[in-house]
Amino acid sequence: MKFDLQYTDPKTNARAGKITTDHGEILTPIFMPVGTVGSVKGVHAHELREDIKAQIILGNTYHLYLRPGLEILKQAGGLHKFNSWDKPILTDSGGFQVFSLSGTRKLKEEGVTFSSHIDGSKHLFTPENVVETQRIIGADIMMALDECTPGNAPYDYAKKSMEMTHRWLKRGWEHFKNTEPIYGYNQTFFPIVQGCVYPELRKQSAEFIASQECEGNAIGGLAVGEPTEKMYEMIEVVNAILPKDKPRYLMGVGTPANLLEGIERGVDMFDCVMPTRNGRNGMLFTKNGTMNMHNKKWANDFSPIDPDGASIVDRVYSKAYLRHLIMTGELLGMQIASIHNLAFYVWLTQEARSHIIKGDFSSWKASILPTLMTRI
Repeated sequence: MKFDLQYTDPKTNARAGKITTDHGEILTPIFMPVGTVGSVKGVHAHELREDIKAQIILGNTYHLYLRPGLEILKQAGGLHKFNSWDKPILTDSGGFQVFSLSGTRKLKEEGVTFSSHIDGSKHLFTPENVVETQRIIGADIMMALDECTPGNAPYDYAKKSMEMTHRWLKRGWEHFKNTEPIYGYNQTFFPIVQGCVYPELRKQSAEFIASQECEGNAIGGLAVGEPTEKMYEMIEVVNAILPKDKPRYLMGVGTPANLLEGIERGVDMFDCVMPTRNGRNGMLFTKNGTMNMHNKKWANDFSPIDPDGASIVDRVYSKAYLRHLIMTGELLGMQIASIHNLAFYVWLTQEARSHIIKGDFSSWKASILPTLMTRI
């Protein structure tokens, strides 16, 4: 993987760059649709490519490990061939999912044992075998195994957790360097900064992660219950330390406003389930604010969903029709709303990129942010 930092906003830490992988280029800042079990819910690969204009998608190691399983993925030739996606893929390590199973997992130095949410079967994730798993999945960018602490974790727990994450990182990074890709193209490995909401811990973690000299770095353990302003503070602490010549990935964040605030603080990559999850529940994000399609006001509004929207569905279907589909639980309604939201998120990050290049990101963000946070 190669990262070229192309532009930096003169008034903020916002950046525009280019990540080059063997499956294609990614222009940053970028939003990455989440394809948990190998699919972005309700969205075809051709829609991701042509309508949403996604440049990279995510897969989830925990879920793919359980279903369809590593043997099927290996026989298929990796996730790219299995799901017919020919652009870059990033996989998380499964750590967040495993640690959310607080009642059925056990943490130890070797790794973490957990029970499958599907059938209760017992499994072990270690720093080494999650690298092997992501080799088999075939992700262009893979993540180190970490422990994601909740936003209200006590200092002592957060410190011990961070130190465990660092020890696991050293083992995972060493194993990555001592193994080879399976499918004939290069893969890269990102460590994850932890430390909860404590500036001292975040600083220590960022310094340790930077010292490993991986090709990119991630910021984890945010948007997990802490106040939004605390999240922004932690991003600033971390990005003051992480190297400027490598991409920075803020994991699992968030709202359109969160994306712009993260970009302003020097984040390059984002992912979140919010566009598809909220879309399936009838909430649309637009440049004019959020629309709740359950509201009766849309029942006889036959104008396009969003005349200036980034997706073709915004101009093909009316608000009244989409509301009808959402209210009747039709799958097509969930699909239309998901495509709209994903296209909007990708558009928003690419629009931010264009304003960084123009040099007017600050004024553009100030003008659009209040509108994004309104309800239409």
